[in-house]
Amino acid sequence: MITIRLFCAGGFSTSILVKRMEEAAQKRNIDADIKAYPEGVMERVFNEKTVDVALIGPQIAFTIQKIKKICDAKGVPFEIIPSLDYGRLNGDKVLDLAFQIINM
Repeated sequence: MITIRLFCAGGFSTSILVKRMEEAAQKRNIDADIKAYPEGVMERVFNEKTVDVALIGPQIAFTIQKIKKICDAKGVPFEIIPSLDYGRLNGDKVLDLAFQIINM
């Protein structure tokens, strides 16, 4: 199972994107645990469960130094979701991004 966590400003705006990513994973017969959270709870999320990859909403890209510090300390690879894919709620492309990051 792959564990993917998305982080954004409030954790709510990505819920539709998570749903579409889950649908894309099901179509591909991939066992994935995908959830969205507000950026402010990132450390807590990493402490509660091993995370394979963190995807960052483009609206919080300005916090990248803080995110990098947290992710690096926990050994979690991360990437900012491209604005176009985020805006279009393209679950397939964002799922592909997660796999590219972890070389799957």
